[in-house]
Amino acid sequence: MNKELFTGKAESYAKARPGYPQEAMDYISTLISVDAVIADIGAGTGKFTEQLAVRGYKIFAVEPNSDMREQLAVSLAAFSNTTIVPSPAEATTLPNQSIDVITCAQALHWFEPDAFRAECIRIGKPGAIVIAIYNNTPGGSSMTHSKSSTDVFFANPTVREFPNPIFYTRENWVAYMTSHSHDPLPTDSNYAEHIDKVSAIFDRENVDGLLRRDVITKVFSEKVGV
Repeated sequence: MNKELFTGKAESYAKARPGYPQEAMDYISTLISVDAVIADIGAGTGKFTEQLAVRGYKIFAVEPNSDMREQLAVSLAAFSNTTIVPSPAEATTLPNQSIDVITCAQALHWFEPDAFRAECIRIGKPGAIVIAIYNNTPGGSSMTHSKSSTDVFFANPTVREFPNPIFYTRENWVAYMTSHSHDPLPTDSNYAEHIDKVSAIFDRENVDGLLRRDVITKVFSEKVGV
């Protein structure tokens, strides 16, 4: 039901959404064996997938939205260890018990929790883990999405936090603030008003042409079916 929410936003998403800090990726790597097969669910434009792919893991990048998959294909073009799968989180089409690690970055709140849990149990090998990652901006909607989705999905996850300060130029700030599912598209009647508000925030808060947001990257992990 959420398949088309990011249609028309993939370019802005790829351009301006924050990535994940090296310290968080290093920690995640301690949870994953070097020969692990990973299913990255709701891969989007590949912000997280690419940071996994450079470490050599075999990855299935599962993404149902066609616009996002076009950008995903660009992000992963250099990685022969990745395969793009055009499926939803709740029905990935991946084989039974084929996956060691299931990841979802900035995406868990879009999934139907019971159906996704069942799919994780189906595709996960014995002992498989689920890792959910969120970039939480203080005061932003991701904090609510992160807490509500992880509280429902996980039973008793291990949680780690990593600082991830982000600095936006005006151009990237505008792109970021047009990349969310609730942001208007250029064809919408309220788009110009939205851009005016976004620009006013930048004008008010930037320092020497850069707007800072003190993002915190949170990593949740738990064995499948716990």
